[in-house]
Amino acid sequence: MAKKLIELLGVTKSFGNKTILDEMNLFMNENRFLTLLGPSGCGKTTTLRIIGGFETPDSGKVLFEGKDITNLPPNKRPFNTVFQKYALFTHMNIEENIAFGLKIKNKSKNYIKDKVKYALKLVNLDGYEKRMPDSLSGGQQQRIAIARAIVNEPRVLLLDEPLGALDLKLRQDMQYELIRLKNELGITFIYVTHDQEEALTMSDTIVVMNKGYIQQIGTPEDIYNEPQNAFVADFIGDSNIMHGVMIQDRLVEIFGTKFKCVDEGFGSNCPVDVVMRPEDIVLVEPEKGIIKGKVVSAIFKGVHYEMEVYACDFDWLVHSTVLVEPGKEVGIWIDPFNIQIMNKPESEDEEIFIEE
Repeated sequence: MAKKLIELLGVTKSFGNKTILDEMNLFMNENRFLTLLGPSGCGKTTTLRIIGGFETPDSGKVLFEGKDITNLPPNKRPFNTVFQKYALFTHMNIEENIAFGLKIKNKSKNYIKDKVKYALKLVNLDGYEKRMPDSLSGGQQQRIAIARAIVNEPRVLLLDEPLGALDLKLRQDMQYELIRLKNELGITFIYVTHDQEEALTMSDTIVVMNKGYIQQIGTPEDIYNEPQNAFVADFIGDSNIMHGVMIQDRLVEIFGTKFKCVDEGFGSNCPVDVVMRPEDIVLVEPEKGIIKGKVVSAIFKGVHYEMEVYACDFDWLVHSTVLVEPGKEVGIWIDPFNIQIMNKPESEDEEIFIEE
């Protein structure tokens, strides 16, 4: 059974008149890769800074292994942080950068030398001890920043959008490196990002945040396949989100047409939001579809075609490996299992809100 490591209990934080976090409750298990995901201004970095001790909540508690650490300074917590700006000391070589924290702890020279060598091996930069930071690429500097953090053997590694400054290919390579490091080191990673693909690729658990509130917590598969509200469905990947009416269990009406589904417990004639992922929609001959439409556009995306189909006064987004030429009449069909039903939001705070 997973051990509960960190708990946030009723944590509230404001800056001026703006509430960033509103009575947040969250727990994190040991040896997991947990990602705080959401748009700019959602509170994810503030949450990370409160965990790390760089910010103090206005109210609420932070617990580590059941002990209150709310007012404990960062250097007294068994955590290390890697920021987007690597903050390497430019006047020190790589060995000196990595050894900095160990020297402050008055570790012996031999101990420090062994630890630096081990950390460089972990990040695949053996032999870089005497290099200077400005001679390294962005990806190499990122690895040194991670090595400097892990050499102190933290119980928890906090990462605040550390890959944001890297190009796409390097960012993808570093994602796999972080997964490998987490598995080899056996420590807890808490990661902040606004990149949905990054979160889905690396995480054991994803916490989706918006406007200071947690929208959903789950595995990447749960978050993608079973979004709990329209915000999550819209923010995680591409979606077709439509208004519908749950006629009865396993039957929903969309655009005046009844679709079979597998969801139950919403009641009868209840307004709902309906999500269909574009890769789950199948284009068939017009007479074989549940509804009919016309292909408006088609773009080749490398692994699939992205098509827009106009049907029932709605622009449907469809992903398929089979091209259907624009202008062609088609039928739209979807497996009932791939239709996700969600309750309508109860307040404006739950409505879709994405800051560009």
